[in-house]
Amino acid sequence: MPKGKKRKKSSFGLWVIKGIKELLQWLFITMTVAILCSYLYYHFKYKRDTTDQSNITLNSLPVEVAKTEKNYGKKVDELAKKFDLPASYLKALISLECSGRNKFSPRFEKRIYTSLKEVREGVYDHFGSIKRATIQNASNDALKNLASSWGPFQLMGYQCIELGVNVKDIRGDKSLYWGIYWINKRYGKYLRKKKYKDAFHIHNTGQPMPHFGKPYTYDPNYIPKGMKYISYFELLEKSN
Repeated sequence: MPKGKKRKKSSFGLWVIKGIKELLQWLFITMTVAILCSYLYYHFKYKRDTTDQSNITLNSLPVEVAKTEKNYGKKVDELAKKFDLPASYLKALISLECSGRNKFSPRFEKRIYTSLKEVREGVYDHFGSIKRATIQNASNDALKNLASSWGPFQLMGYQCIELGVNVKDIRGDKSLYWGIYWINKRYGKYLRKKKYKDAFHIHNTGQPMPHFGKPYTYDPNYIPKGMKYISYFELLEKSN
C-alpha cells in the first residue's frame, strides 16, 4: 500500500511550540539572574556589615559589651580554654542574648509549649528529637519550663533532655558551663573554623547560614551585631 503523505504541522502549532520554548528559556534566565542577584546582595551586605569595624575603639564599648566582660568575662575565658572555643564569640553571644546582664527573666515560647503538649497528648509522636515517652508524664508547668529559654545563652529548656540534665542546671549557677557544653556539642566545629556567621545562625535557627537569600534569624541584624561584638571582644583581648 502506498504510504500516506506526512501531515505538516500547522504554522500556528509551530508558533505555539516556539513561543513556549522561548517562554521557558526566559523564565530560566530570569530565575537564574534573580537567584544570583539575591546571593550577591546578601553576600556583600553581610560582608560589609561584618568587616567594617574601623570605628571600634575601647572608648566606644557598648554597655552590653562592658556588662558581659564584667559579669562573665573571667569565667568564659576559663571555659573557652577548656572546650577549645573562641571566648570572643561566646561573649558576643551573651551580649546578644541577655545584654550581659546576670539577672533576667526567661523567654517563654508559646508555640513550642503547644507543640510539646501535643506530643504529650499523643497528637504527634515527637517534637524534634523529643519523643512522647520522654514527656508523657510531664506537668504543664514542666512543659512551660521546657518551652522557655534560660541562662546567659538563652538555651531552650528542652535542650536539657539532650544534655541529660535538668532544667535547673541550665538556668542556675551552672548555666554558663552547660550552655558552652551544648554550644561545643552542637556547633563547636564551626567555631574552631571561625565560621562565626554560621555559628550565630545555628544558635538562633538551628541551621547554618543559607547559601542563597537572607538569614532566617528573628532579627535581621542578629548576625551583623554579633560579628561587631566579636570585634569589640577581640580588641579587649589584645589590650589585656
